[in-house]
Amino acid sequence: MLKELLFTGIGATMLFKEKVESEIKKLEESGKLKTDDAKSFLESLEQKGKDEEQRAKDEMKKMLKEIIDELGVATKEDIEKLKESLK
Repeated sequence: MLKELLFTGIGATMLFKEKVESEIKKLEESGKLKTDDAKSFLESLEQKGKDEEQRAKDEMKKMLKEIIDELGVATKEDIEKLKESLK
């Protein structure tokens, strides 16, 4: 379910990006927007998207860690510590 939600978000992002690029191209062609301004805007939008994606990943990791902690599930690190203590 989590994977499907992530893919849905990625798909929506791609559709949004294509729509924005299409609209900017129309504005460029009609002379209402300079090419340099359009390029700058797209680069800014892309960077914001990357920043938001990283923030979402970090938040998801935090949430998953909290869930694992609440459930008391052993992590890989916990298992490694146990193996070391048994040696």
